[in-house]
Amino acid sequence: MPKQFSDLGISAPILKAITELKIVVPTEIQQKTIPLLLSNTTDLVGLAKTGTGKTAAFGLPILQLIDTNLPVVQAVVLVPTRELGHQIFRNLEDFAKYLPQVSIAATCGGIPIKPQIERLATPTHIVVATPGRLIDLIQRKAINLKETKFLVLDEADEMVTILKESLDEIVAELPATHNTFLFSATMPGTIKQLIQNYLNKNVVQVSANMETIGNQGIDHEYIVVDPIEKLDVLMHFLNSKEGERGIIFCKTKAAVNKLAKNLAINRFSSGALHGSLSQGIRDRIMEQFREGHINILVATDLAARGIDVKEISYVVNYHLPDVYEAYVHRSGRTARAGAKGLSLTVLQPEEVVEIADFEKELGIKFTQFKKPTVASIEENNTLLWAKQIFKTKPNHDVAPELKEKIKTVFHHLTKDELIEKLLANYILQNKNEPTEKPVKKLKKN
Repeated sequence: MPKQFSDLGISAPILKAITELKIVVPTEIQQKTIPLLLSNTTDLVGLAKTGTGKTAAFGLPILQLIDTNLPVVQAVVLVPTRELGHQIFRNLEDFAKYLPQVSIAATCGGIPIKPQIERLATPTHIVVATPGRLIDLIQRKAINLKETKFLVLDEADEMVTILKESLDEIVAELPATHNTFLFSATMPGTIKQLIQNYLNKNVVQVSANMETIGNQGIDHEYIVVDPIEKLDVLMHFLNSKEGERGIIFCKTKAAVNKLAKNLAINRFSSGALHGSLSQGIRDRIMEQFREGHINILVATDLAARGIDVKEISYVVNYHLPDVYEAYVHRSGRTARAGAKGLSLTVLQPEEVVEIADFEKELGIKFTQFKKPTVASIEENNTLLWAKQIFKTKPNHDVAPELKEKIKTVFHHLTKDELIEKLLANYILQNKNEPTEKPVKKLKKN
């Protein structure tokens, strides 16, 4: 029989909350980490891929170790982005549903600092923060970490640069006797240096296999396309996934904007997410995605951190990531909480040789996704053209007299006859004037 959370030492109020959340069987990283953290005796490094339940791995024991009789900040969780910070904050609030005396605050950048300062003026036990905002609060003397027992560095590989610059200032505010828990999906040399510099020399390292509850359901596939057909092939794939939610990753903000514009033209339910957008817009798009009002996010790597939506059925790597770690984080957005998911990488012919390196480095196996036929793509483009017409809003600025003249032209046609003529006209234009085709003209990558 698999281990239960009660076997790991988790208390009854927390067990009740996570059971209601349908978190029943601990993942490997949770089984290995929770008893160690509850013992409250060691620094710890947890190495596990995205989607393996790391938030519960450190969050449950920290909640249990909080002394609610002390109205001081006892734990700080550092995260790379505001989106991830608020996701972790929501998770901790859910886990602490039956611990009403535990006070948790999120203090991340990108929004006004004054309400956060006011929030920290009231008793707070756990603070989830981005490093820059925490430094700002420290410099303003708005937060006191002199009695903080636990420092968590979550997704450390994603914020290694800023940690190198800011950890000295943060650690200087902590008491000499505190525990640091570092969690990362990968272990590059820069992270090893952080561990050596900031964690106890007797630090315990635990790792979970790639094949975990959160990741074993991912199918890793790739499709090979010529640059001129890349967009058409993507549109074909997205049409086949209509009604499902997914994320498309691009390397740059410019590529995100360009692809998002093409999706909008073709009437896909989508939104763009990258660092140059205001925090208000990012929050609104993220909320629309989380609530199911839009189905597709087009995002850069960093902007998509903290997206923990269980129903994401696919991830598309529209551009191959530059580093292996980025692929881990991208693909980990799907197949959350034991669900199945697809991670599809779109390659140009010269990039195919890189797949073997990704397989070797990450210990995964890719299979080739069958490219649609030319006829199938043309049929899909015709359907997209029809959807464009169907979803186009009426133009009320057109003079009524002109509308009547147009109606006179078509008045003797049945609906079926009108559709036949529209379709024939589209196909004729498609054949004779390729540069003017409604969908084909968007082909450029």
